[in-house]
Amino acid sequence: MRSRFCVVVTIMAMTTCAVGADWPQYLGPNRNSTSDETGLLRSWPAEGPKVLWIFDLGPGYGGAAVSDGKVYLLDRIAGRQDVLRCLDLNSGAELWSFAYDARGTLSHKGSRSTPAIDGNTIYTCGSFGDVYCIDVRTGKPVWSKNVWKDHGGGKLPEWGICQNPLIHGELLILASQTKKVGIVAYDKTTGEIRWASPALPGMLGYVTPIVADIGGRDQVVMITATSRRERGGRSAPAGGWGDGDDDGADSVTLGIDIRDGRTLWTYKGWQCRIPIPQVTDVGGGQLFISGGYMAGSAMIEIRKKGAGYVVEELYTTQDFGTHVHPPVIYKGHFYGHCTTNSRRDGMACLSLDGKLQWKTGRSPVFDKGGFILADDLILSVDGREGILYLIEPTPEGFRPLASADLLDTQECWGPLALADGKLLIRDQKQIKCVAVR
Repeated sequence: MRSRFCVVVTIMAMTTCAVGADWPQYLGPNRNSTSDETGLLRSWPAEGPKVLWIFDLGPGYGGAAVSDGKVYLLDRIAGRQDVLRCLDLNSGAELWSFAYDARGTLSHKGSRSTPAIDGNTIYTCGSFGDVYCIDVRTGKPVWSKNVWKDHGGGKLPEWGICQNPLIHGELLILASQTKKVGIVAYDKTTGEIRWASPALPGMLGYVTPIVADIGGRDQVVMITATSRRERGGRSAPAGGWGDGDDDGADSVTLGIDIRDGRTLWTYKGWQCRIPIPQVTDVGGGQLFISGGYMAGSAMIEIRKKGAGYVVEELYTTQDFGTHVHPPVIYKGHFYGHCTTNSRRDGMACLSLDGKLQWKTGRSPVFDKGGFILADDLILSVDGREGILYLIEPTPEGFRPLASADLLDTQECWGPLALADGKLLIRDQKQIKCVAVR
């Protein structure tokens, strides 16, 4: 579309993971579902890649984090407790666990989030808002808070709290999204609040904030929900606060000063009733926003102007809209799962300048499953069928190299993790470790 996209592609190509053997947080080392591991298998035997181990879990959607040969994931004992489990990456043996009371039920049972590992500490956020900092050497808590109740949250949203802890420097950043507080930045060592932004415009959603470099300054970027009806007049349950939500609130994408929580800019050109994927940082001040429920996608560019910022909308499209996971970027194209509750687009490929290249539709449907880009390949789960695909990403068309039926339930929606040639995938009753190198 513009020459700026060439710069963006170069920036993305230069961005690599520091430690190939670790997957320390949601969506990996760079929080973009991309790994720098090499030597992955280009084909699989008829029975699929070797399954190294299986560990039984309760229902849920939370992904795994991996560090120093250990797998950490937040499990849930239905109606009673959240449980952080530490497993051996090579054998799947449980090394220790830490449980705390979190009583209640939500629509769609189980965990929602991926832990974040920072040195000798690990951070979790449960579906009832419980935030824990835990020492990985002892398996004991260092401090705990509640990102919902501590900030005036009342009745929980229908699907609970869906926040993946974000570590940036000395801060632990989470979106509280109550009527009093929008984003909270905790001191990651003590749990004390460094700053808390005012309530965010729009309604409560299920988005985890990101940190993006905008004009040489790190900013927290966040999406809120709209309470307006979907395009075409169809309605959907709002995120809301459960106590008389006002119809007509606009969805907002906004940038927040990471130093003090001040709002620096806002954008209202893209509206989504139930936003889930985080914003994708394309680089060079460009941000890609995508969602389900007929929201489609938008590309915007943020530029410094005087003492403030200006937002330019580069394009919007209804041809591409990811429901649960943000897309990956490879050689100037987005790849993502675009099947939603409203349409069956399957996996789709979109150029950075907004031109749809292809989509799989119902064959395969790729309903909300996780995916990872590594070694010029995409490892992708069909979230409805539980089939793992090995895909060569190319704008010329959907090019599967291999597939294997590995999962046993529907709603295989959890994000994947890749560490030391081992792929971690989960369904509603177990996590599997699969050798892909």
